[in-house]
Amino acid sequence: MPTPDTVYACLDGLNTTTAVVDGACWAAQRLGAPLTLLHTLERPEPAAAVGDYSGVLGMGAQDLLLQRLSDLDEERAKVAQEAAQRMLDEARGRVCSESVTQVGTLLREGDLTDVLLTQEPTARLFVLGSNRRPPTARKLRLDHRIETAVRNLHQPVMVMDAVPFTAPTHFVVAYDGSATADRAVQRVAGSPLLRGMPAELVMVGECPARLQERLRAAQTLLADAGFTVTTRTLPGLPEEVIPPLLESLGSTLLVLGAYGHSRIRQLIVGSTTTALLRLCSVPVLVLR
Repeated sequence: MPTPDTVYACLDGLNTTTAVVDGACWAAQRLGAPLTLLHTLERPEPAAAVGDYSGVLGMGAQDLLLQRLSDLDEERAKVAQEAAQRMLDEARGRVCSESVTQVGTLLREGDLTDVLLTQEPTARLFVLGSNRRPPTARKLRLDHRIETAVRNLHQPVMVMDAVPFTAPTHFVVAYDGSATADRAVQRVAGSPLLRGMPAELVMVGECPARLQERLRAAQTLLADAGFTVTTRTLPGLPEEVIPPLLESLGSTLLVLGAYGHSRIRQLIVGSTTTALLRLCSVPVLVLR
């Protein structure tokens, strides 16, 4: 079995690319891990079929048109590969060789999630850009490719916004007392990625005695792992309360458990994970 030790920076050339590279460099340095800059060329949509005009044009002209279309597809694919390789080379030039000693590039073709699942046996962390396109401030939409990748991958995923990356000085764990949240806390406790940084466990909504006990247990687990941990309970809904809290804290990182509810419940009432990925403007680390 290959060793899952590589940080993959998943680049798409859009407005989050710089933040993805810088965030992945930071993570690779913290983990002492090799870094691979990965770009996936999505298969182009098939060209519209050309009708049979041989009765008007003659068979020779019809064949010539089909050949020209084939040549155009081949040229388009070649240009896309050249542009992708140039982007990877430029991104590699941005990586600080003093902090990340092993840097590679990888160009693949296909669906993003399928490519990432293929690389997952060697992955320690995937870093992706959110590329949200807001028609209005209240209608930010998460890129469906990001949501699909996060739902299907089992290794941690860090999602970057388009704002310039600043190395976080502390982190916040969105904690709801669920088994998914507990697993996220356990993974934080055992990983060097966030070690040495102050932590805050934030619980939003009603906090009965049972959940308060679980919150204290999660705090103790992180404290025993060497973290300085505080807790905070806030009224309201996570997607309404947590984004403004993070903005007020400065250079921070949000840690989430990934999609803890059943798929049916997600379809009916949505997902807090997706909502926070959609609304937060800080790096978000999603853990299984």
